[in-house]
Amino acid sequence: MPYAGLIQEVKAIAQRAGEAIMEVYNNEADWQVTLKSDDSPLTQADLRANTIIQQGLSALSPEWPIISEENAWADYATRSAYTHWWLVDPLDGTKEFIKRHGDFTVNIALIEGRQPVLSVMYAPAIDQLYWAVRGQGSFTLTGGIEQRLEVAEFDARQSGLRIVCSRSHLNAATQAYINQFDAPQSVAVGSALKLSILAKGEAHIYPRLGPIHEWDIAAGHLILEEAGGSLFQADTGAPLHYNTELLKLPPFIAVGRANGTVPLNTFL
Repeated sequence: MPYAGLIQEVKAIAQRAGEAIMEVYNNEADWQVTLKSDDSPLTQADLRANTIIQQGLSALSPEWPIISEENAWADYATRSAYTHWWLVDPLDGTKEFIKRHGDFTVNIALIEGRQPVLSVMYAPAIDQLYWAVRGQGSFTLTGGIEQRLEVAEFDARQSGLRIVCSRSHLNAATQAYINQFDAPQSVAVGSALKLSILAKGEAHIYPRLGPIHEWDIAAGHLILEEAGGSLFQADTGAPLHYNTELLKLPPFIAVGRANGTVPLNTFL
């Protein structure tokens, strides 16, 4: 299927959602922060972006279901039969939004079967747009300049590797994993931008050793892979798959282009 024909419209949808997010971001009286059942925050920015994305994707491909963090979704018996579907996080990094760090993104991925085949990630606070189509590379647009992305090549034994970690979710297992490298340099970033840092070649490894939902990662997953990187399960090295029963991913490790093996996780 020629997914490349969809990319311009999906980019535009993500940017419209980003504009709505920034309208709320710039007027704190509109935030209306509440807590969801899992105690994660929800703002009007999440909801407005979600509406724009839902309307845009439904018009673009009415035959493909949409799974969004902010919507109810079908049960697993129904979802397991999906062949093509959209996976959306309308505002990834709501905690960073509330803290005014600017490290938040709009994430949209098209999944074929159990793997992403098209993705767009937009960071509206810094006006950075990323996108990828399976087999056609990944790209970024910043300040009107388009650039093809390429990961950094590295050896896990070298000194001073740049290792990406979360601003909000750095647990003891992750710190222990980082500590096994020689003089590692930690790069603290919020949201799916952690994967874009790898895709741009500005870091080498991102260990995610805590729980995470599929919509947080799918868009960045493809962008990283198309830039030459990879993601794998932290304990076994097996590939990641989407449309799981709970829509959650196991702990994983994301890397640039590694020469030799990268340590798996033994700290959980």
